[in-house]
Amino acid sequence: MRGKVEIHEYSPDWPKSYEAERDAILTALQGICEHMEHIGSTSVPGLAAKPVIDMMAGVQELCLVTPDYIKRLEAAGYEYVHKPEFPERMFFRKGLWRAGTHHLHIYEHGGEHWLQNIRFRDYLIKHPEARREYAALKKELQTLYSDDRVRYTEVKAPFISNMMERARRDWESANH
Repeated sequence: MRGKVEIHEYSPDWPKSYEAERDAILTALQGICEHMEHIGSTSVPGLAAKPVIDMMAGVQELCLVTPDYIKRLEAAGYEYVHKPEFPERMFFRKGLWRAGTHHLHIYEHGGEHWLQNIRFRDYLIKHPEARREYAALKKELQTLYSDDRVRYTEVKAPFISNMMERARRDWESANH
């Protein structure tokens, strides 16, 4: 088994959970965190999701997240998960492996990866049809890959890439 996939209907408790964790993370990253955001499906009102709260902290440069800051995050319950395949971010998990309750992604504040997450979230909030499409896909994939979280994530990746491109174009047309 490679992790259970359980899609839940949107819960108003998800933003509250983000807010509760945000303060602990900001304290742990005091001095280097420029901004924090609630991202991912749990940040989109009305979107069904795995009940994992994705958060994004922005720093000027990833090298500022020294071992001291990693220890501070560990003291707040966040385990550093080294992912060399993603050099643009640092990833921390709260909870058990493949059953985390909160994920913290640290990016360069204002960088392209930071912006992608913001644009994707905001696009789904702004476009109910895209939100419905995404929810339907998640529920279908839950049925197909309920015991394989890795495969579930892999199969939905092309949809997310397409949606991120739509979000980028939508953002550019609104801001130019």
